[in-house]
Amino acid sequence: MFELKIKIDFPAGHNLVGYEGDCARPHGHNWELELFVRSRGLDKVGMAVDFRLMKKAAKELVSRWDHQNLNELEEFRHLNPTAENLAKIAFERLSTQINAPSDAGPWVDRVTVWENPRCSATYMGEVGRG
Repeated sequence: MFELKIKIDFPAGHNLVGYEGDCARPHGHNWELELFVRSRGLDKVGMAVDFRLMKKAAKELVSRWDHQNLNELEEFRHLNPTAENLAKIAFERLSTQINAPSDAGPWVDRVTVWENPRCSATYMGEVGRG
C-alpha cells in the first residue's frame, strides 16, 4: 500500500455562527490543507498517482477559498466554515477528481485542514477502501 501527501496553504477569514466565544467574531487563519491519497499499485511509470494531479485538484479547490470570507461563499451559506466542514467538503470534491474506479487505486484516503499549527480536523469519509 502506498500513501502520498501534498500540502497547500491559503489565507481566509470566517466566523462561527451560533458559537459563544472569540470565533463568533470575524477573524482569519493561514489554513493548511493536507491531501492523503492511497493506492495498492503503481502505474507503468512507477507512480501511485501523479503529484501534479493531486496539486492541481487541491489548488483548484483552494482557489475558491483563498483570501475570501468563507461565510460568504455558497458552500458555507448554511454551514459554518469550521476546519471539520472544510475537511469534509475538500474530501468529497477531491475524491471526485482523484479516485480511480478500481479498488487498486488511487483514492483519497483523508483530508486534514489545519487552522493553525496546533489545531486540525481530519475527514476520512464514511467507508474507506484500505
